[in-house]
Amino acid sequence: MTEINMIKVAILDLNNGVENQGIRCIKGILDNFSRKYHDVLVEYDLFDVRQFEQVPGLEYDVYISSGGPGSPFDGVGSNWEKLYFEWMDHIWAHNQTNYPKKYVLMICHSFQMMCRHFDLAEVVKRKSDSFGIMPVHLTQKGRLDSLFSSLSDPFYGADFREWQVLQPKTTNIKALGASILAIEKDRPHVPLERAVMALRVSDEIVGTQFHPEADPEGMLYHFSKDQLREKIQERHGSDKFDQFIERLKDPNYLMATYQNFIPSFLKQAIDSRMLQDA
Repeated sequence: MTEINMIKVAILDLNNGVENQGIRCIKGILDNFSRKYHDVLVEYDLFDVRQFEQVPGLEYDVYISSGGPGSPFDGVGSNWEKLYFEWMDHIWAHNQTNYPKKYVLMICHSFQMMCRHFDLAEVVKRKSDSFGIMPVHLTQKGRLDSLFSSLSDPFYGADFREWQVLQPKTTNIKALGASILAIEKDRPHVPLERAVMALRVSDEIVGTQFHPEADPEGMLYHFSKDQLREKIQERHGSDKFDQFIERLKDPNYLMATYQNFIPSFLKQAIDSRMLQDA
């Protein structure tokens, strides 16, 4: 394996200017990871996709595309969506024949956009939005995927959804070489199909409906603010909010996902780059 000194990461911000915790969490993970694995320095740049129509080129090693508010169909016909889907196509085309491969993680809103673009499943509005730290169940292929090797089955993920990915299109998934890695909790008393929570498009490209970047300590501080607490209690009820806060405090819930998932993804990218540069 060839040693490398640095990887460059592009963060694609899909929050459309709305205040959020996701970008802070992603930056924090990258800062904490830098110099911790083979002494590789991590440098990153931020691209505001929806607000300023910014997308990165192919000069980056790793791409992390964030969650965001609103519908995954809000951008239909817009220039930013055109540019975003072109970026996906450029990454896909590059990875078919070129080295080093580009690694991509799509989170929540980005995951739904990815499923739309590659026509992997139906993306539909939920009857009621999801809010909390929820169990996520691995599929057989998910149990064999190294991104989940340090997590239990089920593991817990921060889950904030107004939309969801349902009814996987098996023919399209098979043709692309994709695989479903995780699904939501089975609720036998609720006659609804379980949503897809993680999907691997290729060895280098993976998407998650849950938020692997969610930082328990930072989120606890953020969601304890009076105005935000009152807004969530009004929408989801006090019991739901209290459960959420207790799970943020309990290291047995979210901490393993936060500490392991994105770092494992970055390690995969670094290991691949070292092998391809050899």
